[in-house]
Amino acid sequence: MIKVLAIDDEPLALQQLARYIEQIPYLDLVAECQSAVEARHIIEEETIDAVFVDINMPDLNGMDFVRSLSAPPMVVFTTAYSEYAIEGFKVNAIDYLLKPFGLDDLKRAANKVKEQYDLRNTATVSSVDEDDALFLKTEYKVVRINIGDIRYVEGMSEYLRIYLDNRPKPLIVLLSMKKLEERLPSHTFMRIHRSYIINLRKIQEVNKNRVIMDADTYLPIGDMYKETFNAYINSKFIGK
Repeated sequence: MIKVLAIDDEPLALQQLARYIEQIPYLDLVAECQSAVEARHIIEEETIDAVFVDINMPDLNGMDFVRSLSAPPMVVFTTAYSEYAIEGFKVNAIDYLLKPFGLDDLKRAANKVKEQYDLRNTATVSSVDEDDALFLKTEYKVVRINIGDIRYVEGMSEYLRIYLDNRPKPLIVLLSMKKLEERLPSHTFMRIHRSYIINLRKIQEVNKNRVIMDADTYLPIGDMYKETFNAYINSKFIGK
């Protein structure tokens, strides 16, 4: 199931949007939000795959809301103003629904979301071989990497940045965090934030709510991951 949020400051429009989403069998409506601020709190606490969001809202409009997210989910914009269409695609929106739209219009947008979701979750990572390596598809080629060389992974919408010891620049692959997380050994790698997976053996320091991987890399610990991460640290801790 694709986890989605419906976001619109107009109650009737939000109700209709939610009713349409609930008729799409592969969409799981997690919440109905009357503001982008409310939606952002939910996204910070749990994994959301896509948002159907109105552009014209008070306090924080839909466009600025998407730009403010470090790892935005897939986006379908809804609005009564057609002039926002070009601007919407500049932030990699999956689709754009012009109000008033019907169920068939939303189905077409939902199909595009599903296509992108399936692409992100297609197995582009091979099984771990006997040398503890993975094969990743990137830039029309397949690259072999050693699992032990992975320092951390950063989620960025439908792509991942994989930072490695032996590469000056991150490897960018079209893949979901969930898919890669499933392939990495859990005793070595841990998700500490919806946007970050780290190699526990590469941690240099833990400072309050941040994990320091090196002098230039400070990664946040998300609220929903704190308990698991702290339990790991406590299991390794020696001292008073």
